[in-house]
Amino acid sequence: LRGEETKVVRQPKTTINNRIIMLSNTIGRRQHYFRSIMSSATRFSSGGPVSEAITTKLQQAFSPTHLEVRNESHMHNVPQNSETHFKVIVISDKFKDAKTPIKRHRLINETLREEVAADGPVHALSIVAMTPDKWQAKLDQGESVGPSPNCRGGDGSLPPKH
Repeated sequence: LRGEETKVVRQPKTTINNRIIMLSNTIGRRQHYFRSIMSSATRFSSGGPVSEAITTKLQQAFSPTHLEVRNESHMHNVPQNSETHFKVIVISDKFKDAKTPIKRHRLINETLREEVAADGPVHALSIVAMTPDKWQAKLDQGESVGPSPNCRGGDGSLPPKH
């Protein structure tokens, strides 16, 4: 990846996880990976209609310098290929006036109000929202945003996935 330009990519979640694991074996390589990949507008999207709607709305509302839409439904007790659990990472200058995390989260929730409504398709939304300066400081410290923890069973009302 050294010296290559970053492009908007669409890859399966497992490919992304494998790439992150392979490239994060050492701190130096991990820092290079996140600086080269995460420094420009990059999105990882499952390609489903809910994921695409989330991506489009967040891009239009925030003009992010970096955007990831991660479908984490596979980590939960839902049918295969569901689009119910998401993590979004939104890095935008538009968060400079929203000084606290809760204010930034409210902006994102308002943007995605149809998706996160009680009768909407999204059951859970994890949000990471930062200004570009805060994001760069995080990268400079060798930090990243990992996947959410696996589901611990929920209410058990759905049949187990196979």
